[in-house]
Amino acid sequence: MTFRSLLKKNADTISMIQRLVDPLLVLITGTVVYAIRFGSFEIPEEYIVILIGICLICLAIFPFFDLYRPRRDESLWSEIQTLTKAWFIVYAVLVGIMFATKTSTEYSRVWITGLMIGGLSSMTLFRLILRSSLRFLRRRGINTRNIVIAGAGELGREVAQRITASHWTGLKIIGFYDDAPHFQGQLIEGVPVRGSLQLLPKEATGLGVNQVWIALPLNQDTQVKSMVAQLNRLPVQITFVPDIYGVHLLNHSIGEIAGLPVIHIMETPLSGINGFIKELEDKILAISILLAASPLMLLIILGIKLSSPGPVFYKQLRGGMHGERIWVWKFRTMKHHSEPPEKIFQAVPGDARITPFGTFLRRTSLDELPQFLNVLKGDMSIVGPRPHAVEHDHFYQQQIDTYILRHQVKPGLTGWAQVNGWRGETGEIRKMENRIRHDIYYINNWSLWFDLRIIVKTVFIILTGKNAH
Repeated sequence: MTFRSLLKKNADTISMIQRLVDPLLVLITGTVVYAIRFGSFEIPEEYIVILIGICLICLAIFPFFDLYRPRRDESLWSEIQTLTKAWFIVYAVLVGIMFATKTSTEYSRVWITGLMIGGLSSMTLFRLILRSSLRFLRRRGINTRNIVIAGAGELGREVAQRITASHWTGLKIIGFYDDAPHFQGQLIEGVPVRGSLQLLPKEATGLGVNQVWIALPLNQDTQVKSMVAQLNRLPVQITFVPDIYGVHLLNHSIGEIAGLPVIHIMETPLSGINGFIKELEDKILAISILLAASPLMLLIILGIKLSSPGPVFYKQLRGGMHGERIWVWKFRTMKHHSEPPEKIFQAVPGDARITPFGTFLRRTSLDELPQFLNVLKGDMSIVGPRPHAVEHDHFYQQQIDTYILRHQVKPGLTGWAQVNGWRGETGEIRKMENRIRHDIYYINNWSLWFDLRIIVKTVFIILTGKNAH
């Protein structure tokens, strides 16, 4: 039986192949790294024990991360992120076992490190090859799934557009079903409306339908229950798409509480392991930057004292995570004057309050350096939505529905909005709306690599001084 026929006959074959290949890659990688390190392929028994142990840990840990389930609904990048998290858990378990058994000194640290890096790289490469192979086969009609969509309205169209755009899933839409008379005989997203909802269960088997996606409004719950009852008698997979896309979503997910399926419409992505990674990133970078910039900060302090009378630092009361108030520190760039801490007058180009040395600090964003102390304190993050004055928070919450969503994470020194041109003064509602849209995109798509990308772009923007005044 060929690989192609196996895929066509049983989708579980892919999972079985992955379960076999992952441990094999660990063994191969361990052997190759040992040969590179010691110049021999003859691995001692104690190293073989470690390799077998890692294989067993992988077989125990990886299923908890759903690494062996069908991943038609997930991109390669998302799968690699999940694999990376699972692999680091494997590494942590291995280190814990070696520490507990006091055997860590018996093995080469170079070999252990090479195995960790090489193992992750080889498993990532394997998944890339597997996905490429599946795409090749699916373009030729192998390992595809025929689906129909119950509901040709706005939600059904949204489902069709997303499935069509995600061609790597191998899902082929062969029809819509809807009770609305004006949809009958029409083409929706290039797919025909085959008839009413009552016809769907009758025609599903004859059309070779593998999956039925129910995308009906919430007010059609009676039709949904009736259809599910009839489809349960057929060998088809039923997928229900909840009508929540009219609601503002923030990092939504599906879970279970007390045995009940629930949809988390709004939650922070920076919890659990993600929150730990983000916190570690902030602390390491903040300490490193403050140490490296300390001579420069001393010169800035001297420059401020010599250029104008008044304190070196300036603090502003701004909105933090969950709307809590935080004091944000900056180097003073304006002439010393009294101003209510809760009343902020945004600087504008040519502002007479700004000192000549302050103009230089603002243009180069060096006035923001003290905010790394806010990061160390835990009030801020290096990357995140920029904190706004409390007064501005109150105003824009009334003007922009999605404004409050940005408070689900810590504010940052820089953010996705800032590196895309929405930096500086935001006097117009349109400008603030664009900033919020970018902030929410960042929250929904957070990753360590996304943060690093923003940091690199920020450095280039600072060098140009764009939108700084």
